[in-house]
Amino acid sequence: MKETPLHDLHVALGAKMVEFGGWHMPVQYGPILDEVRTVRTKAGIFDLSHMGRVRVAGEDRVKLVDRIATNFCAKIPENAIRYALFCREDGNPIDDLLVYKGADEVFLVVNASNTAVDLDWIREHARGMKVAIEDQTDALAMIALQGQESQAVLQPLVPDLDLASVGYYRFGFGTLCGLPRTRVSRTGYTGEDGFEVYLPRAEARRVWEAIASAGRARGVLPIGLGARDTLRLEAGMPLYGHEIDARHNPIEAGLAFGVSFHPQKGDWIGRAALERVQRSPARKLVGIRSDGPRVPRQGYKLYDGARELGEVCSGSPSPTLDTNIGTAYVPLDSGAPGDRVEIDIKGKRQEARFCALPFYSRTRK
Repeated sequence: MKETPLHDLHVALGAKMVEFGGWHMPVQYGPILDEVRTVRTKAGIFDLSHMGRVRVAGEDRVKLVDRIATNFCAKIPENAIRYALFCREDGNPIDDLLVYKGADEVFLVVNASNTAVDLDWIREHARGMKVAIEDQTDALAMIALQGQESQAVLQPLVPDLDLASVGYYRFGFGTLCGLPRTRVSRTGYTGEDGFEVYLPRAEARRVWEAIASAGRARGVLPIGLGARDTLRLEAGMPLYGHEIDARHNPIEAGLAFGVSFHPQKGDWIGRAALERVQRSPARKLVGIRSDGPRVPRQGYKLYDGARELGEVCSGSPSPTLDTNIGTAYVPLDSGAPGDRVEIDIKGKRQEARFCALPFYSRTRK
């Protein structure tokens, strides 16, 4: 298994380590639900160095990304970020990703488990184009700080970049802990405000400890992948291998905001298939809530009486909502918010109700 530059620190902090996407990663440092509450009420620090980072430069960099990704790279403003997917010709995803549009580069952040496949895909379709593709996954560390205290904690460490001026899904560069021209972005996968920083691998531990020290008085704690999964589910954000995969397309997953059919984008891989799905979807992704004692888990079947509706994609206890939650694909004629459904959990039925996604939004009034 691969190890991030923070691996030994996680072990020293007493984290429970597990295999994830080919990496040895911290799943939790303490109770997962407590870690979720920490991020929702204060802030948490995450090691995301397992995520893939790919820099695309050269004259045809935008042309390449617009050919292989679903969003419209040419229309992304400079220093802005957009969600997109790599899809096959059938419209089903290879991966989802974030596209950072810079002045002289396009920087892609992809999922850990799919990095090798994504790189092969990018390189295959770059043949004949004037581009330079650089896998920066091993060279860079990636640390995230998520939660309402994140700006107050991070700002003193990057004094030459006004974090208030870095809008949501934007990025800038500043001197972080003495490291010049450090990329700082504001996206997040938790439903909370927060930042990601990208820095040389050798500096990872020093910067992590500086952020942790700066946030200690505000209750900032290290957070593992278990809480991250619950946080993203509460926020209605997809996870590759659950809500999207080789059988589930982005249109039916409610991710049309990351798919551009603008005529100026031209043809791209999967466009024709997704245009057909857009005209005539067969199913939709919905939320489910259950006050029953057992948690919905991936693969559990959903029933309306004798009619099988679908199966659970993701499920977790939600400390924020104080109930069990999950996602599922169902036919278009079902899944109305408030309607009852039953989950088959190892041969026993448990009542649940459909609800709209996301389950939680910090901006919802």
